[in-house]
Amino acid sequence: MKLYNYFRSSASYRVRIALALKGLDYDYLPVHLVKGEQSAAAYASVSTSHLVPTLLDGDAAISQSMAIIEYLDETHPQPALLPADALGRARVRAIAQDIACEIHPLNNLRVLRYLTHDLKLSEDDKNRWYRHWVESGLEAVERQLAAQPGRFCHGDAPTLADCCLVPQIFNAQRFDCRTSHVPNVMRVFEACMALDAFSQTQPSACPDAA
Repeated sequence: MKLYNYFRSSASYRVRIALALKGLDYDYLPVHLVKGEQSAAAYASVSTSHLVPTLLDGDAAISQSMAIIEYLDETHPQPALLPADALGRARVRAIAQDIACEIHPLNNLRVLRYLTHDLKLSEDDKNRWYRHWVESGLEAVERQLAAQPGRFCHGDAPTLADCCLVPQIFNAQRFDCRTSHVPNVMRVFEACMALDAFSQTQPSACPDAA
């Protein structure tokens, strides 16, 4: 397998975590988003969306981090990243989507660039936007975790939800977001970071980190 990704992309980090949890080897192919390499012809032939990550598995090219992780879970079932029961799977997907669908899209690089380049927001205003949506979004995750506490987002083993939570916290810390109001989120984050699959795939450990 080959993974096109960018070290600071939280969506890419999700997939790196999933691959590591499953012990799967892959070729790391960097796409530098800030330099615009996602729009270059070489990558455009791989990804029609010009986004990362993209996973190549044989002749198949799979985009969108959530779809990639579920694909990996179906093709390499152990360890499972989704619970065996329908209610558990729904809860894990809900937590993951609270992050991947409600927080992340408002704060990805394309949005932040639009705010500053097109709408002419100042850096301070852009960062206020970022912190507002991250801090309020994490409150929803906190309520989910507080309602059914476990070592990780769901029970005592990492799931799809944890693959989404950890990269979001890295981004929150990078932009000096408040996290004191989400103690269960941070407790789960610390439990995850004690595992190699999370710590050894973090942005600073990537070959394209700069």
